[in-house]
Amino acid sequence: MEWTAWNNGSFHSSGAGYGFKVPIDDRDKFFRRSWGSVMVELPSNDEFIEVILNIDKESFWNDSCRELISKNIGQWLICQKFASWPTGEPPKFNVRLVSRGRFRII
Repeated sequence: MEWTAWNNGSFHSSGAGYGFKVPIDDRDKFFRRSWGSVMVELPSNDEFIEVILNIDKESFWNDSCRELISKNIGQWLICQKFASWPTGEPPKFNVRLVSRGRFRII
């Protein structure tokens, strides 16, 4: 899978307003709304930061949004020097399904 970094248009140093945009095909194949939330593992040195994300919201299941949003993702993007990208050129990340409802950025 490949997810794209997302920002709401305001690059906050706190990490607020950041997330990952999930392609419709990935969402429909690997996510279930009934789960309520999923976990994303973000690589950090020799371990992973675990972030629990709400997916029980209309915006994740419509055709235009599909973002997994968290201040923790924003802090990770900033720390890893991925934040504040040129307009229209957000970084992309390979993602692996670890188990049901659990994903890892690789």
